[in-house]
Amino acid sequence: MARKFLYIVAFLTALVIAAAIVFRIWGNELIRWRFVPATAFEAQAALPANAYDAPEMWFARPGVKENAASWTPAGYEAKAKGKAAIFFIHPTSYLTRDHWNAPLDDKEANDLTDLFLRGQASAFNAAGDIWAPRYRQATFGAFLTTKPDAGSALDMAYRDVTRAFDVFLREIGPHRPIILAGHSQGALHLMRLLKERVAGTPLAARIAAAYVVGWPISRTADLPALGLPECTRADQRGCILSWESFAEPADPTLILDTFDRTTGLTGQPRRGTRIVCTNPLTGTADAAAPAGANAGTLFPAQDMSGATVEVGKVPARCAGRGFLLIGEAPQLGPYALPGNNFHVYDYALFWVNIRADAARRLAAR
Repeated sequence: MARKFLYIVAFLTALVIAAAIVFRIWGNELIRWRFVPATAFEAQAALPANAYDAPEMWFARPGVKENAASWTPAGYEAKAKGKAAIFFIHPTSYLTRDHWNAPLDDKEANDLTDLFLRGQASAFNAAGDIWAPRYRQATFGAFLTTKPDAGSALDMAYRDVTRAFDVFLREIGPHRPIILAGHSQGALHLMRLLKERVAGTPLAARIAAAYVVGWPISRTADLPALGLPECTRADQRGCILSWESFAEPADPTLILDTFDRTTGLTGQPRRGTRIVCTNPLTGTADAAAPAGANAGTLFPAQDMSGATVEVGKVPARCAGRGFLLIGEAPQLGPYALPGNNFHVYDYALFWVNIRADAARRLAAR
């Protein structure tokens, strides 16, 4: 019996090693096969101009019941809500290859978005009302291919975002301060929104801060087109914060390989350029801070009902081309990406500091 058990262990070990070798050689191809749609992009009509008048088109906005963005962990309920209006663009939650763009009623994607709102957008709910639109997001596989279909899917998603943004601006009126925020795909759309709808307009003066998190911004090939400067001071108003979190040893090769092959929003190549890196523990650029400066990391639970906040657990420092290094990998959950990339947890790692950062920038003059 003991010998048979050893044979089984040896076989399973060999199987794991073989699988690792296969993935190492053909990993990218396997991932693309799993997530990139095999069908052609399906062009769809633009949403009506008044589509976002309906509360059902929003995950969060004033008056929406069961608003996931209003969630807080125990002990962090807002005593008084600020006067800002926050426009939050959620990250990719549609992970199938059935379509290039998510149907608005896809339950699995919408349930995952609710979790993202609890772990990310909730950081801003003390600052004011959060508006988070549903949109026909591009599927995860759109970021794994250079097919023209992927660009078409992202364009369609962005058009929905702009429709929602128009309604957001109309409903909040002409005077309220605004916070713009997004993550991953949401941050990509936010960059385009800043370039096309904010830069060079009177609206720029109302932006207290723009949190463009989880998507690289080239300081020379992107930032000049966005209409707002990089945040370099903790009390600076009207500026952009951005970071991408990696535990150490960090390997951002997968990001840089793609980033360096692209052209920035200014029309200049991104190759070799430095990336905007805000340290959310200090609110400043290219800074370093010890774990003691972390006022609270959000440790998620499956449905967030058991989530906890722990103080002083995660340090942060900007390094290399502009990535945010967080020391040894914290035990936040199973979703770290290759290269020790903690992309999924970009907000959770610094949840309390982000909450304080938003309040500080709103109070700045």
